[in-house]
Amino acid sequence: MTTTDPVPVRKPIRFVDTSLRDGNQSLWGATGLTTGMVEALGPDLADVGFEAIDFTSSTNLLMGAKTHREDPWERISRMHAATGDLRLSAITTGMRFMSWERASETVMRLALRLMARHGLSRIQIADPMNDSDAVTTVARWAKEEGFAQVVAATTFTESPVHTDASYVQAARQFTADAHIDAVYLKDPGGLLTRDRVASLVPALREVVTGKPLELHGHCTTGEAPQNYVLAAELGVDALHTGIGFLSNGTAQPGLVSVLDNLEAAGIPHDVDRDALSRVTAIIERIASSQGLPAGEVMPYDLAPHIHQVPGGMMGTLKRQLQELKMESVLPAVIAESGRVRADLGYPIMVTPFSQFVGSQALMNVLSVQGGQERYSRIPDEVVRFVLGHFGTPAGEIDPAVREKVESLSRAKELHFEPAHSGTLEEIRDEQSRKAGRDLADEELLLRLVMAPNVLESVRSAGPAPTWSSAATAGRVDSLEGFIRAVNTLPRWKSLHVRRGSQEVRLRRTSPTTPTRHESGR
Repeated sequence: MTTTDPVPVRKPIRFVDTSLRDGNQSLWGATGLTTGMVEALGPDLADVGFEAIDFTSSTNLLMGAKTHREDPWERISRMHAATGDLRLSAITTGMRFMSWERASETVMRLALRLMARHGLSRIQIADPMNDSDAVTTVARWAKEEGFAQVVAATTFTESPVHTDASYVQAARQFTADAHIDAVYLKDPGGLLTRDRVASLVPALREVVTGKPLELHGHCTTGEAPQNYVLAAELGVDALHTGIGFLSNGTAQPGLVSVLDNLEAAGIPHDVDRDALSRVTAIIERIASSQGLPAGEVMPYDLAPHIHQVPGGMMGTLKRQLQELKMESVLPAVIAESGRVRADLGYPIMVTPFSQFVGSQALMNVLSVQGGQERYSRIPDEVVRFVLGHFGTPAGEIDPAVREKVESLSRAKELHFEPAHSGTLEEIRDEQSRKAGRDLADEELLLRLVMAPNVLESVRSAGPAPTWSSAATAGRVDSLEGFIRAVNTLPRWKSLHVRRGSQEVRLRRTSPTTPTRHESGR
């Protein structure tokens, strides 16, 4: 370029917020946010200027039901009402919805239809085998069932069998597909380096023409913030970022620091920083009221390149081990995850395969600690994986592991056919007979994918409580104020508070109204 040549002017870079879905899952185990909380964030999120909100997933909706007894359809509908025209997105593999069982086309189409009906307009499809044909099939379903925007992922990983050429070929296929509106490079393990970004992003940009190219990274290795700036300089159209407490750590880079760096590099954007500050403050208030941690800026760390445990799985694994009071085995489980992944043919560490690998790694660690061999216990999901129920991995499954799985009696009992493979009418008739009444689509799907006790708790709970940051601010100086404040907390059954000689016990007798018992000593 000479001094007289015009300087190319790029369009403002766009952002997809990941705080409510990936941030919540990576940092707070997918349990930190209630319907009322995300609803309270909605109006200010809509003012920031995001391309979309990465709002929910199968796991996110299920944990809301299990932990907070909240109806997933209510959560989507209320957030849609709070955010207006802002695109709300879900992420899916296209092979399952809530349940770990592979879903039939009938079930997946019903799930897509209901998500779109209640207010989601964007779907991100990430096939865990990087099966491009599977992605294009689900993209067609999504458009036919009402989604306005379909974004297809080419998912990055490191292994002896995954290459940049395969990622580029997938992006080329997605660009040519009329049902796909955008392509994104998804890096769930935070494994991209500056050198890899410098070579892979231009190769993708060359084939992704006429459609946006997005980047979704994780901060696990400490490199994502630098990668984002470089990717923007190389022509990526949108970056996936988090906000405040729900950024950094094993989640996405924080938007404020990304904006600072992009501005320093001369890259324009359209973010409303005042609205962003308001969202940041509400998230901090939510975290403070629940005792939830902030994502920390991660140091440079090469270990994830070995074990490849993704951010979402790391958060879930920590939560599960804490619940079992087994936090001490976490380092051994992480190390074993890398070995299990190699044994299973190098599956990409995304849902559900990362959970399969993590479960098997935990079982192997406990088996060895108990004096048994690795793979002494094998969960059904891993049996199904080895038998090919989820497709064929890019690498070869270890022959010894395959032989052990195929010798199990359980291997002969597990059927390949997805659950609920009939027509929608056949499935509805069967489930309605069991329920003794006609079932609406929403309840029908939840009956197919949700444990009966979880579904019953959701149905009996009633509408999810609203949440207000004002209700959590300031000093509570009366019993009535205390009761109002606790009603802003997530689902609870009873509370017992003692201060000096004063004691208050609260027991919830309905979804929204507690009764009180007070005494003085």
